[in-house]
Amino acid sequence: MQYVNLGGTGLRVSRVCLGMMSFGAFEGRPWALGESDAEPIVRRAVEGGITFFDTADVYNGGQSEVLTGRLLSKLLSREEMVVATKVHGRTMPGENGGGLGRKHIMASIDASLGRLGMDHVDLYQIHRWDDRTPIEETMQALHDVVRAGKALYIGASSMHAWQFAKAQHVAAANGWTRFVSMQNHYNLVYREEEREMIPQCIDQGVALLPWSPLARGLLAGNRTREGARLTKRAETDPFGDSLYTPDVDFAVVDRVAAVAGARGVAPAQAALAWVIGRPGVTAPIVGATKLAHLEDALAAEELELTPDEVAALEEPYVPHAVSGHS
Repeated sequence: MQYVNLGGTGLRVSRVCLGMMSFGAFEGRPWALGESDAEPIVRRAVEGGITFFDTADVYNGGQSEVLTGRLLSKLLSREEMVVATKVHGRTMPGENGGGLGRKHIMASIDASLGRLGMDHVDLYQIHRWDDRTPIEETMQALHDVVRAGKALYIGASSMHAWQFAKAQHVAAANGWTRFVSMQNHYNLVYREEEREMIPQCIDQGVALLPWSPLARGLLAGNRTREGARLTKRAETDPFGDSLYTPDVDFAVVDRVAAVAGARGVAPAQAALAWVIGRPGVTAPIVGATKLAHLEDALAAEELELTPDEVAALEEPYVPHAVSGHS
């Protein structure tokens, strides 16, 4: 496993980040794993050199954060692990139970730390943009979270490039903490981030942490062109259905399978290796509900694609409407 700095910071992270959304039994996600099933996967991730873990307060009713803290405490010291979580979604009752207002941010960081069993997180991310709250209020509240020692760094997730630029400008103009990372929607079937967000982040030294690097399993073969759903997650993932366009995306899926087959690796390995090798990418966030998923991610980190393989993988892409911002 290779390790790199998180953007322009001195924080070292593994080149693969384990997404913890798959962990924490929850009725809304029948594919999510309980503690006994999750532990072997997290243990193997640590054995493979992964030290970077991403969760969110909305994942599985908070159970993802609970299991993240519980499992990691068995396997790593606090100094060895890098833990990221997020705020924005509705997690509390009432008018202020969601969003990026000061009241919700301050309540949410304390609630997340309580579930994680930690006194701070390494990276605290806004999960989405909040149109109802002035960005000045959000950035000052996040700055105060950092000043209080409850987060070391702050990051953002999917939004328009102009919104991200505005947030960074507001922080810089007021001497507040700036975002060091962008968790964006990016994979072989959704490359719209290459137009503005990725160049902006590269220019500003902001780390890219792509989510859904396998397109919710589409690039790993969890759906067929004829519409068959081959995994429990594929059968019960309406958000994934909203992100992609099967009529055009399966040309990319077929090309991934062809390139992977010629190389003698699993399609997931080829698709992940492509993401890891893209300019500006620090660490894709990889989910796993089986040990085989984790093994593919570890193998992808060591797989170097040739220029011809990269060109072949990219050739079938067609432009998409913006997706993943809500």
